[in-house]
Amino acid sequence: MRNNSTRGLQERDNHLQGEGDQPVGLERLCSLKQDVIWSAPAEEGVERIEARFQGNGFEPHRHDTYAIGLTISGVQTFEYRGERRASLPGQVIVIHPDELHDGGAGSELGLRYRMIYIPPELIAKAADFGGRGALPFVNSPVLSDLNFRQTLAEALEDIDLSLGALKRDALLADLAACLERHAEGRKARQSSLDWPALNLCAQFLRENICEQVRGEQLEALAQMDRFTLSRQFRAAFGTSPHRFLVMRRLERVRTALAAGGSLAETAIENGFADQSHMSRHFKRTYGMAPGRWRQLSAANGR
Repeated sequence: MRNNSTRGLQERDNHLQGEGDQPVGLERLCSLKQDVIWSAPAEEGVERIEARFQGNGFEPHRHDTYAIGLTISGVQTFEYRGERRASLPGQVIVIHPDELHDGGAGSELGLRYRMIYIPPELIAKAADFGGRGALPFVNSPVLSDLNFRQTLAEALEDIDLSLGALKRDALLADLAACLERHAEGRKARQSSLDWPALNLCAQFLRENICEQVRGEQLEALAQMDRFTLSRQFRAAFGTSPHRFLVMRRLERVRTALAAGGSLAETAIENGFADQSHMSRHFKRTYGMAPGRWRQLSAANGR
């Protein structure tokens, strides 16, 4: 019997493929046998995708968000923290911010999965650390947890629609609780973080995406020396201030490319030295070249 947490997603999969001779979901039938990525509308920094791959999907890359996914069909394989991992249908995947990983199908049947990307600061806020602890780290990236799976399935259903603030906030709290339940070293994470100062730095970086931000500017904002700032910023946001800035630039690059912008102009307009510079960072972050990403995203007809 199919478990309840993935039933709705599987039923939608059947709907997209059509049943018998009924031409259901014709706008996507052309994509079912090829690699494709479908993206939900971004909400407050939270992104959701559905992806289908027949082979290798992503080369080694890392991003500065939590990536929490649910394998729907096939076997999902990936390299993570020095080991080859595999996720079966119904299992949950948790990738911590800034951890190198790849991904693809582990069998000839192909792979279908859904993923939600959550900024670390939203997890920290939802977990109600009270301004103290660092981010929860889940050591095992593949989990068999019914409650976690059900919560994640709810977050990933109706991927064509927005979650809405009320549902999104409740789900973030539930997902943060799931991460906390599986996190290691909870007591060790209770060291004090200066969240107001760190949030000031993060906001400054967001507002100066195209500028060459200097370390001295952040030190003055945070009233910390650069080493303390670097340690606390990584504990709070899962990555360094410099990479945080690069990631915000790449988010704007993706938006521009989806709207039809050229690679060269988009790179310059968003703070990169040139197209080559932007492309290197894009591939390190998303596991594929920007042209390939645009091709897969366009395959869904959006």
